[in-house]
Amino acid sequence: GYGLTESVTAKCANPYHGLKKEKSIGIPWPDTLMAIVDENTGNLLPAGKEGEIILQSPDVMTGYWQNPEATAATIKDGWLYTGDIGKMDEDGYFSIVDRKKDLIITGGYNVYPAEIEEVLYKHPAVLEACVVGMKDEHLGEVGRVFIALKPGTQATAEEFKAYLSGRLIKYKIPKQYVFRDSLPKSAIGKILRKDLRAA
Repeated sequence: GYGLTESVTAKCANPYHGLKKEKSIGIPWPDTLMAIVDENTGNLLPAGKEGEIILQSPDVMTGYWQNPEATAATIKDGWLYTGDIGKMDEDGYFSIVDRKKDLIITGGYNVYPAEIEEVLYKHPAVLEACVVGMKDEHLGEVGRVFIALKPGTQATAEEFKAYLSGRLIKYKIPKQYVFRDSLPKSAIGKILRKDLRAA
């Protein structure tokens, strides 16, 4: 399922009865309209194309408290722009690719950290992983991955590069690897990407 603070409650889910799709957040609730739009033009995108998830619902917030700039950037023409990059399939089921603000643009290519992290978490030595974009003079940005290894395991940056090279397109493979005992987390256990960016 899927929901966000600005929409108060869940906005879509895989149906209790009926078709369920792995890795999908499902279909919108009856009182919710959802769509995928191009991040640059705002135009609606067809099934299978990645873009920003937008939604309308009776319980969407009216705005951020005393922050008209943030409100104007988030609510446009009655639609809530979620900041989540996703896509809709031919059956109307939505899935999330990543957060818009976490997108890495390297050499003109879009790289979504969540895709890389999903592959990293399948490595037997990885306890925690987080990929962030770092400024680069030639490519604009490059990926830097922070990794905490499981106790009793060992791995090197070269091993991870080789592991990823068989599973990802070359431009998606992070250039930098940093090993930590653990990664910083919020009170609810979410890895703090912004703290790692500043590290």
